[in-house]
Amino acid sequence: MTAPVTASAADRKPGGASRVLRPELLRGTGPWTGVALATLIGVTMYSKADQWQQHWAETTDLLRVAGLILGGPLAVAAGCWQGGRERRRGTEELRATFARSRLRQTLVAAAPAALWPAAGYLVAAAGCLLATWPYTSGGHPYVSLIAADAVAIASLGTLGFVAGRLLPWRLVAPLLAVLSYVVLAVPGYGRSSARWLDPALEYDSSLQAPLWWFGPASALWTGGLAASALLGFAARRRLTALLPLALAAAAAVPLVTTGDGLWRQDPAAVRPVCDNGVPQLCVPAVDRNMLPAMRQALAGVDAKLRGVPGAPERWVHYPVPPGPGDVSLPDRVDDTVRGRLTHPDLFADSAVGALVDGADCASEGADTPLDERASDIGIAVRQWLVPRGNFANSPARGARPHRKRLEAMDAAQGRAYLTRYLGADRCDPAQVPAP
Repeated sequence: MTAPVTASAADRKPGGASRVLRPELLRGTGPWTGVALATLIGVTMYSKADQWQQHWAETTDLLRVAGLILGGPLAVAAGCWQGGRERRRGTEELRATFARSRLRQTLVAAAPAALWPAAGYLVAAAGCLLATWPYTSGGHPYVSLIAADAVAIASLGTLGFVAGRLLPWRLVAPLLAVLSYVVLAVPGYGRSSARWLDPALEYDSSLQAPLWWFGPASALWTGGLAASALLGFAARRRLTALLPLALAAAAAVPLVTTGDGLWRQDPAAVRPVCDNGVPQLCVPAVDRNMLPAMRQALAGVDAKLRGVPGAPERWVHYPVPPGPGDVSLPDRVDDTVRGRLTHPDLFADSAVGALVDGADCASEGADTPLDERASDIGIAVRQWLVPRGNFANSPARGARPHRKRLEAMDAAQGRAYLTRYLGADRCDPAQVPAP
């Protein structure tokens, strides 16, 4: 009589391993976990689209937060539920009769807990990258960090699976979800370099880029911990768990010692890019797609300043260094969404404020009537150059008569006054000319 084919012999046939793994992947909670995690991340990213849909760094950063802090506990809980399934169903003795080793059986059983959450994250990440691509100013997404996040999510699912095998009670899964949320979220509020071991740590800077080895080291750190836990649970020689644990520790050392230096200024992002307007408008390359919107917001100001001595030769945006005759805008563009300014009047007002209030004057103590007069004139000039809202309701009542006189001037008179105003020593209130 022909002996029955054992499971191990079937595994050795071409495609045998896939025949064993495929049914395990398609049954149970695995597919639903992947769908739920992708949906959770997608909804979260969609609700915050104004915060990330312009720069690759911001997209990657918010993906990490949504994927790990929100999706991580889901992966842990689902993995724990998957891991405790056999003990709750009483099928451990049946599995012990299989020809495959305990480690091979555990790897197959743990695959859904690791692969489905990671797949769900990658699907959501791909959608977010496609949504960001039309609005970026070049560069490329940080694929290594996204891959490291996927490894971290798979590792969390694996750790949850091992916990479920050890503690099969039903309440363990939700308790682990809460615990993992705390473990992932709390380090972000600290300042220790050890917080960089947290794969969910938020770090938002569109002017910086990660070191090339940050992603691989982070993946080795989280993946090594999960592999060590799995081998310690299922391997026949449990000392083999020390190898991935040692690799995880080796990856943790440069992460901790480098700390904030893991992100460094990106020369390609901060390179100055200028348009052909008069005066020129210069921004860092990472924001060059904003030049048309910024130029349009400053069109009215530039028209009134055209031909005026002392007017800016260039408007420059941080971190572009200003030169002689340049006016450095005080802040980067924070109110931008998909290549447009959400509040162009506020942007123009901040530009005029840098021009009007840009004099570096030493404080003289308490305000005098002359100081108040000079301040009212400055407010009137700003409101005239950038009309905003109902000036009659402005709290600066002293600026109203100056503003009315400016509005009554024709173009030539306005340029003549601006020549006197910008040429005066605005640190001396007595020299600030009234309209």
